[in-house]
Amino acid sequence: MQCSIVGLGTALPAGAVAQEDALAMSSEVICDSPKQERLLRTLFRKSGVKTRRTAIPWQTGYEWAKGAHVESDGGSVATAFEVCNGPPTGHRMDLYAKFAPPLAERASRAALDISPVSPQDITHLVTVSCTGFSAPGVDIHLLQSLGLPGSTQRVHVGFMGCHGAINGLRAARGLAAADPDANILMCCVELCSLHYRMTWDAEAMAGNALFADGAAAVVINNQSNNEMHPLTLADTQSCLLPDTTDKMSWMVGDHGFEMRLSGAVPDSIHENLRPWLQAWLAKHDLTLDDVQDWIVHPGGPRILDAVVDSLDLPTDSVTVSREVLSELGNMSSPTVLFVLQRCLAQQAAAGEKRNGPRVLLGFGPGLVAEAALLK
Repeated sequence: MQCSIVGLGTALPAGAVAQEDALAMSSEVICDSPKQERLLRTLFRKSGVKTRRTAIPWQTGYEWAKGAHVESDGGSVATAFEVCNGPPTGHRMDLYAKFAPPLAERASRAALDISPVSPQDITHLVTVSCTGFSAPGVDIHLLQSLGLPGSTQRVHVGFMGCHGAINGLRAARGLAAADPDANILMCCVELCSLHYRMTWDAEAMAGNALFADGAAAVVINNQSNNEMHPLTLADTQSCLLPDTTDKMSWMVGDHGFEMRLSGAVPDSIHENLRPWLQAWLAKHDLTLDDVQDWIVHPGGPRILDAVVDSLDLPTDSVTVSREVLSELGNMSSPTVLFVLQRCLAQQAAAGEKRNGPRVLLGFGPGLVAEAALLK
């Protein structure tokens, strides 16, 4: 079953932080030794990130950590935040409930505005997020703020990490297949900055160097005749990479969600990606060389390098992914849609008309590779 992406929109929070400033804060707050400072400096400078957007004022990071002492008549007194490595998860979820819904709304409005579908015609809503939970939450906010019908059917794709958008596309494609008249809005929103680690943890520091906030949305239906040339969502596929369950994890902790990322992830991708994609594309009578655009989630420079090396791609095939990583950071699930949007915009500005095929590719806890084929 094939369906069409007829609208694509993104949204960024207003707050921005330069990587140099993030490094300065992290070194001051987290590091207990010159060795840790050197390791953190190397990690940040190799992250491929120059700036990031955050819905939470960056100064809040200082308030969470440096505000761990309060003055009283008896002198400096340690607060609970000092003892428990930053604010508890409940406090972070309060911030998610405040900042995530309006960001998701902006991305959804942007997608609807360029689509031929009005909010009143939406039949299904798919939301994607791994950085927060609340109910009623983002989905109900979107129904009410966008004026979607009260009968809109909802699906939530939760806690799937950086490849969540592709899982969301799979859910939307299934809904379109079940209902020929379906108009589906899918929205990904993440506030990764909520889960900034406040104490040293070697396997968690990569998240501090990479992650950011953002939202992206698409409108999907079964119509092919639109004012904008539709992107046909032809198929999706998954691959659980062997012997990798300890390579990447995303857990709910007492003081935020905890990311663990092994340095062996790029090697696992390099070893397993090519044979899986070759077999999948062959089912569509395609080869790796037939793919015109590789829309790769920029999980980090080494992950992008592993994709290029494994598939023997030209080095410029992931240039847009590197640009998004540099300018916006890794926003988790919406990031691959930012890459797609920028790729399409650059081609339009250059007068290029490409009808695909395109492959969206992302990696998340499992370790699982997810792909979507656009024609």
